[in-house]
Formats: sequence, C-alpha cells, structure tokens
Amino acid sequence: MIHGYAWYVQLSFINFLRAATHKKTTFSTALSIYDLQAASSPSNGPFKLMTAGLQDSRRPHNGDGFGLGYYTSPSLGPAPCIFTSTIPAWNCINLLRLSSKTASNLIFAHVRATTEGSLSDSNCHPFHRNSLMFMHNGNIGGWRYVKRSLAMGLQDRWFNNVGGNTDSEWAFALFLDVLDRMGYDPDSAALNNSGFGHAVLRKAVLATIKSINALIAKIPDRIRKEREEGLDCRSLLNFAITDGHSVVCTRYVSSMTDEAASLYWSSGTSWQEDQSMEGRYRMERRDKGADIVLVASEPLTFERDDWVIVPTNSILTIHKQAVMIHPIMDEYYNPNPSYIRSTGFAVSKGLDATEEKERGE
Repeated sequence: MIHGYAWYVQLSFINFLRAATHKKTTFSTALSIYDLQAASSPSNGPFKLMTAGLQDSRRPHNGDGFGLGYYTSPSLGPAPCIFTSTIPAWNCINLLRLSSKTASNLIFAHVRATTEGSLSDSNCHPFHRNSLMFMHNGNIGGWRYVKRSLAMGLQDRWFNNVGGNTDSEWAFALFLDVLDRMGYDPDSAALNNSGFGHAVLRKAVLATIKSINALIAKIPDRIRKEREEGLDCRSLLNFAITDGHSVVCTRYVSSMTDEAASLYWSSGTSWQEDQSMEGRYRMERRDKGADIVLVASEPLTFERDDWVIVPTNSILTIHKQAVMIHPIMDEYYNPNPSYIRSTGFAVSKGLDATEEKERGE
C-alpha cells in the first residue's frame, strides 16, 4: 500500500512541500495533483511542522520513503526528473535544499506507508517510463493470488520494466501494457514529446482497473474461503498518471458498500503562505481563472471551502488547467448521490475516507 499525488503550475517546491508536510498528506500532484499525507513529523524536522495541538493524530506517519517527479525544460527531453529516498520526508535535508530552489509546471509527490514490498528506492513512487509518471494510493485486493496472473499476461517490455516488488508498480506495468495494446506505444518518441492525449490516458486507466477486477474475479472460491475470515478481495485504486501534458486521477474502490480512500482538488491563481501563521498556506483566487490546480488525498489547508471532494468511483482529468470529472460506471458504481458508504475499509488500510459530515449528510 502506498500514498501520493501531484500538481500543474510554475510553483516553488518549498511552498508545496511545507504545506503538505503540515497536513500529513499522502499523495499529490502539482500540475494539478499533490499529496504528501502523513509526511508530517512527530518531531521538529526541516519543514517546521505544526505544533502537536494542530497535528492530526488519527493518521499514521508515512515514514517508509518518499518520491518526487517533475518536468524540466523541453530541451532536456520529455522524461521527468525523479528523486526518491527511503528516508522519511521530514528528515531529508537534501529534499529541503533542492525544493527551495526548484520550480516546475507539473509535480508529482508521494510519501509511502508500506504493506506490500520492501523498504527500498525501487519501491518509492512515482514510477515512470519515458514521459509517463504513475502513483497509487491504496491496494490491489487478493494480491498474493493475482500477482502471477497479472505478470504472466504482460508483454516482455512491461514485465521487465518492473524494478521493485510492490502491487503499485505492477499496476503501472499493466497500464503500460494496456496503453500499448490500444495502439499507443509508451516508447514512441513522437507520443512522448507531444503527449498521449487526456482521452487516451483516461481510457487506458479505466481499462487497467477493469483488468485488475477481472483478475481478482478469477481467484478460486476455495482460496477465498481458506482463511477463517475469508480472503479480502476489495481494492482501493486511487491512481495518478501523467504524460507531462495532462493528468488523470481515479478515486475508486471495488465495492458497492465501502467508501474509497479520499481525494480532493483545488484551483486558484496563486498558492501563498499565510502571513498570520508561519507554515500555513492557502489558495488565492484573484479572478475566475485557474493558474494552479492541486489534487491531494486530504486538503492541504484549513480552508475546507477551497477543496472539492472527488466522488467515489470517479475519474478526474486535468488538461490545460480545466478540470473534468466523470463517473466510473461499472458494477461498483452507484448513481445515487445521497448513498452512504462505510469508511471502515479504507480506514483499516491506514487511509482517510470522506466522512459523511464532509459531504453535508
């Protein structure tokens, strides 16, 4: 299990990271996505963390490494710069040094709390292939009984692209395989330079989720029942994918009764430190434009009205600062907006889930 996300604007890393560590976020993007959940330290670290009274002690600390991915000048090629470490984000002095002098139009950031895979750089998000970056917050249900089938169905290029041992990286390999079978070669120089298109990325992510569900459905009943409590085959699939031009994120759970891990987005014209309290940030809106779009597992500021909840089992697309949300209409979709799902499953995995009071229910 892992946590993370990113965003999409000319933004100083340091402002982004300080806000995220204060709010203990997991997964974020800075073109429009970003989330360093639980990147807040239990002790004073280089990010000048909140006082104990302001910290949210309900969430675990994501101290099993972190990763950043961001795009640089086109003259350096379409591939992003990736920086990962197994050091907790709040204890990495090099992260502080680099972030204070780095800006990018699109940033992915992720902090890890592991349940699958060892503690190593190869298991830290974001994962990438050429211009494509990928992050995951959640888990693949029944993973021990799905991994072999998933791996054996991949073409050699994508099978050999896996360098770690997390379910998340295998999900990325499956995404690459799906994209290739759709006729969009992830190694195509032309596509990596121009972008794959937000509609193509969205279609490939949806097909990846469908493939994962199909693999889980093939787990024999005898295996599902062999443990006293039964095998839990529910998946939490909050994915984030970008080609450097568009961003696609999902908020998804393979259950009709459970809530997915939380996901929020916010937009505005600037992201500024609150002068009334050091280390707190807020989204400013000078007009109706959206120069900045953020996506995070939890709100990064105390102004809850600045953040919009992504509905459970939906897919969010960001292209040219425009935000689009579509329902994922499969067997786990419920069109009733007042339908209340249980948050217990996501919470049991160490993740946040949207509370009823946040939905105004």
